[in-house]
Amino acid sequence: SYRAVSRRLACGDVEGRLDAIFGRVRAIQAKSGRFDMLLCVGNFFGSTSEAEWAEYRTGAKKAPIPTYVLGANNQDTLSYFPDISGCELAENITYLGRRGVYSGCSGLQIAYLSGTEAQQQPAPAHSFSAKDVAELKTSLLSTPNFRGVDILLTSPWPRDVGTFANSAGEIDTKKCGSKLVSDLAASLKPRYHFAALEKAYYERLPYRNHMVLQETPQHVTRFIALADVGNTSKKKYLYAFSIVPMSSMDPAELVKQPQDVTENPYRKLKKETPKSKAPLSAEEEPACQFFFDLNKHQGKKRPSDGKERGDSQPKQAKKPPQPTGPCWFCLASPEVEKHLVVSIGTHCYLALAKGGLSPDHVLILPIGHYQSVVDLSSEVLEEVTKYKAALKEFFRSKGKRYVLFERNYRSQHLQLQVIPVPLDLCTSEDIKEAFITQAQEQQIELLEIPEHSDIAQVRGHILPLHFPSEVLASEALLAQPQRADWRQCAAQRPEEAAQARAFRREFEPFDFSLRD
Repeated sequence: SYRAVSRRLACGDVEGRLDAIFGRVRAIQAKSGRFDMLLCVGNFFGSTSEAEWAEYRTGAKKAPIPTYVLGANNQDTLSYFPDISGCELAENITYLGRRGVYSGCSGLQIAYLSGTEAQQQPAPAHSFSAKDVAELKTSLLSTPNFRGVDILLTSPWPRDVGTFANSAGEIDTKKCGSKLVSDLAASLKPRYHFAALEKAYYERLPYRNHMVLQETPQHVTRFIALADVGNTSKKKYLYAFSIVPMSSMDPAELVKQPQDVTENPYRKLKKETPKSKAPLSAEEEPACQFFFDLNKHQGKKRPSDGKERGDSQPKQAKKPPQPTGPCWFCLASPEVEKHLVVSIGTHCYLALAKGGLSPDHVLILPIGHYQSVVDLSSEVLEEVTKYKAALKEFFRSKGKRYVLFERNYRSQHLQLQVIPVPLDLCTSEDIKEAFITQAQEQQIELLEIPEHSDIAQVRGHILPLHFPSEVLASEALLAQPQRADWRQCAAQRPEEAAQARAFRREFEPFDFSLRD
């Protein structure tokens, strides 16, 4: 309902410049009408606040709007907060307290955490500890049907908030801010999260709070960092917004996803466990699968043959369709470059990639002409799985992990591209992050598929052909951008044959086709 809309102002570090901030608020209200409250994050008091503050404390001056502030971030300003658990500091100016939830008569839920992350134990009075964050999380997460809070107020930025996002300018979000605040934001799912302390303005693109295809859609979060009041660089320090409490909103309206929504920057954090980080064996390392959804205007829907596989019956053995013209990859075809073949099984074979991203970039190919993994019969699929397992062990013995992607389009022959990446170069999460970041730049929505999903059920749109190669060749991973297009990199035939011989020799101990 219209009456539920409340108009709020949020503000960065006031640093004791009370006349400046309240003067600005009066000017805004004279021009744009009344706001319900001002929320202040960061340092409300500064080193020279004394004289100005005395006028408000004694009532000689009055804040023009109910103002709610966070506590001290340093030893010097602790004395301005007589009651650590929250109190009225002056008329219309309230200190919220160390941590908690404030719910006004509007029904809006505002979670808050004062101070900076403690660097020692016990935590000083101007800091918060992991215990403070855990208790605040528990108090909210234990409420029935908890979906998130409307607003979260913290002074420090959350660590890594810039992951998958627009640039935060000169602020390095991998080093700045607090991991505990990231953990809090990931759990409380605020619709707005305000922070300060870095003397910078950063409005991050909204991020989603659910895993696509795995969880029901949830509302997005908007993170906004504000600069210090009256800064000479004219960086934004005051932010006006209207908000209807989550409790009064139509659920479908609440979870609408804006066009520019990004992946959740704290995904890694949710998966991290404090256990020892022993290297995983090849069997233990979790596999991540993606499929791609291009924006509607960009991709063409894959033509459906009306045979959607909704059942889970085992696939019957069937003859692969015959190619309509010459095929470079059917093993019986004269077009096949046989000098690149490194292993031949019963239903599949392995070949070095022509103009590959690296000398050990290989392809797993069905011997017959299949177009896609979803078309493969069960025995072909079984052998593909055996080749994948053999290659995983082989590359692991060389200190590498591989990225695998399917390449096929129109009536092409299925190719499973297998590209090894050195373990010490990047983690699985780094690879995932590189794909998601580049996908966002190219306006491709990248969706993570739950493990053990039936891929036949989730196929989206056709991906730009060179996208996976471009990501893998990029500076973030193999740092070989010039090799993204194989046509520019194909070697002479004798050199290709020598590379294939070398690969065959090294792969031999792992090659099940020689033993079966």
